[in-house]
Amino acid sequence: MVRTRFAPSPTGFMHLGVLRTALYAWLYARKNKGTFILRIEDTDRARYVEGAVDVIYSTLKTCGLHWDEGPERGTPCGEYSETGNYGPYFQSERKDSYMKYSELLIEKGAAYRKDGAVWQKIPTAGSTSFRDEVYGEITVENSEIEDQVLIKSDGMPTYNFANVIDDHLMEITHIIRGSEFLSSTPKYILLYEALGWKPPVFIHVAPIMRDAGNKLSKRDGDAYFSDFIDKGYLVEAVINYIALLGWSPGGENEFFTLSELVGAFDLSGVSKSPAIFDEVKMRAINAHYIRSLTPEKFKETAKPYVKPYICKDGQCAVANCDALFAALQPRTEVLTDITPQIDFISAACDHEIELYNNKKMKTTLETALVALGEALRALEEHELDRDEIFTAFKALADDAGVKVGYFLYPLQIALTGKQSAPGGGLDICIMLGKDESIKRIKTAIERLKT
Repeated sequence: MVRTRFAPSPTGFMHLGVLRTALYAWLYARKNKGTFILRIEDTDRARYVEGAVDVIYSTLKTCGLHWDEGPERGTPCGEYSETGNYGPYFQSERKDSYMKYSELLIEKGAAYRKDGAVWQKIPTAGSTSFRDEVYGEITVENSEIEDQVLIKSDGMPTYNFANVIDDHLMEITHIIRGSEFLSSTPKYILLYEALGWKPPVFIHVAPIMRDAGNKLSKRDGDAYFSDFIDKGYLVEAVINYIALLGWSPGGENEFFTLSELVGAFDLSGVSKSPAIFDEVKMRAINAHYIRSLTPEKFKETAKPYVKPYICKDGQCAVANCDALFAALQPRTEVLTDITPQIDFISAACDHEIELYNNKKMKTTLETALVALGEALRALEEHELDRDEIFTAFKALADDAGVKVGYFLYPLQIALTGKQSAPGGGLDICIMLGKDESIKRIKTAIERLKT
């Protein structure tokens, strides 16, 4: 049975590259009806960040990458439960096994003690070979490999030793990890050989790059999963996009649900070449997901971004919320696009008067004043029905020999103070309601007069 693992270090937030590794390991296990294991590699206490384990738990669960074996979220007292028969799943609790196998290596002449630490002894002659499912057959001369520390002087194992022992004891069959570990793999192979163990299948994936010369790094901007959630990306879109960073499903389709990714994922599509992170592309994928939501689901998803602007003193400042959300959905690529579109709802009408001057619409301050007067009269004389009001405005435009935008553009400026808004002037009227719309038009007329 296929057994894959995700073995992150609890050192902070979840980098997109690390999350992609987890995704590929999860997809491969699910595709082959195997087992996905979560193991926390927390032996480097100097880099341990409090709360980082919870970040790992919550990120995987939020993304739908549920593990079959591993530790579960801790209680307030710091306790945790485990699922599976290969625990403990925290490396810091597996110290005895590392010491046991380091002593065995010393007995076999494959390791030695130096400065209180245990070092791996690399053969000076010959070469070490292994096959990687992405990079093919790799051979390294042993003379080019340096001895490495297995057990530090404080008694804790190094990453390079602990993961070999744990992968064997947990019966991991396939290891999917970043290509930065490719150069260390010959050392792992020598450890497997010295202990008489069969190595797992190795699958190394190329890094995610910000550009041709630089890896995706927090130093250069957003690089963590949480960064993009905070920027208004949907979880499904993030997962869809990072799946395509370094893997090609073949064909023209680029939109995949998690279950569809399981069906499509194949190691033959994993590339040797680094993947360039393109937020423009990621934003386009996110826009597709937002626009594919049902109106009810979009309303639920967008509410946290809308609520601060439509709720005032416990009262809703919008007469027709459904109209607001319907106007926003096709104009939203990421959820944070919503805020600058709707701040007019709670803002005072103190916009620049010059906004009324528009060559394209053939409006000046004087013509805007006339148009707003007609708009006010049309609203006062008709019920707030979009079709009925539009008919009234169209008749006014026909009589004046102008396009209907001659009236609707000043109306939009009066209601929103913006040249671009979620919907035109009539849509904004429906959202704000008749009374508020008339109030804002009167305010705009008084400002234009003075």
